[in-house]
Amino acid sequence: MQRTIFDEEHDAFREAAARFVADEIAPYHDQWEQDGHVPRALWAKAGRQGLLCTDVPGEYGGGGVPDFRYNAIVSEELVKVGASGVGFALHNDVVVPYLLAYADAAQKQRWLPSMAAGETITAIAMTEPGTGSDLAAMSTTALDQGDGTYLLNGTKTFVTNGLLADLVVVCVKTDPQARHEGISLLVVERGMEGFGRGRKLDKIGMHAQDTAELVFDDVVVPRENLLGEEGQGFVQLMENLPQERLSIAVGAMAGARAAFDLTLDYCRQREAFGRPIGSFQNSRFQLAEMHTKITIGEQFADRCISAHNAGELTVDEAAMAKYWLTDVLGEVVDTCVQLHGGYGYMREYPIARAFVDARVQRIYGGTNEIMKEIIGRSLGV
Repeated sequence: MQRTIFDEEHDAFREAAARFVADEIAPYHDQWEQDGHVPRALWAKAGRQGLLCTDVPGEYGGGGVPDFRYNAIVSEELVKVGASGVGFALHNDVVVPYLLAYADAAQKQRWLPSMAAGETITAIAMTEPGTGSDLAAMSTTALDQGDGTYLLNGTKTFVTNGLLADLVVVCVKTDPQARHEGISLLVVERGMEGFGRGRKLDKIGMHAQDTAELVFDDVVVPRENLLGEEGQGFVQLMENLPQERLSIAVGAMAGARAAFDLTLDYCRQREAFGRPIGSFQNSRFQLAEMHTKITIGEQFADRCISAHNAGELTVDEAAMAKYWLTDVLGEVVDTCVQLHGGYGYMREYPIARAFVDARVQRIYGGTNEIMKEIIGRSLGV
């Protein structure tokens, strides 16, 4: 079934993105897996290629096109080659919207041009050790000092781009006694005294992604780094989480399709008992089931992209996409490993890496159990 949401301009952008990924990322990603991070120079190259901040207005150095289809294309091309360490989606799909929506003109001028150029790498810090999805229980505080500054203290974990980040949107309590109403968003910049990086987290997959802990020890943050209004952080998060979840869903479908294509090729070539393993009925049935689920999932993801571009994607629909499509990804990669047999368990085979990289998709961006809770509440039950 053809995907119909892209036009000629999107196709041309995809060709350019695919060439960039083939030339600048695919040959080196195995080494980055060993290094535990991607080089900063890659970000600057991506900025020059126009792969970053496509929706940022041209006056701030971006592409000037508020169209999530371009974001989706960048994510899909990275996922196709298993480039799970490249944190462009976090930068483009998650952090940029906060600045576009809540930063004032001076803040946008300070931060967006260097972000579009790939000179400033960004992250967002929400989760804390021991709090998980319960944002209201966070203990990181930013107390107003009465002199135009906040004093920031706390620890964040599971921060994507955590080691490379130059600019971090940090969820804080500006009113420690309140729950949701006490949350605000502060922008913390590299070089601020007391802003430290904790350990790089030892994950089972996505080894090239520099996921880290961040530590804030009496960091003095100027009030000019507050995003929007004090106490509005939870509302801001709720308004932007649907795009983050859509981004995860789009990547999940691209990952499922890539894993399926690898496995279909393997089943056509690998022989057992004198014939290709794909010719056995069990293999054909499993391939048929995966192909059907992926095709349906792609159509739903594309419909969600169109709804998001039109400003019509609801919170519960984004939750549906994130939960169901990441579940499909998990089912697909597990089946693909099984069809590969023993070779599917070997890390030199891309399907093995796809298997471990896929597992976190059902956890971050809000666990799939949280997604079901959101959907259930929307039903009035």
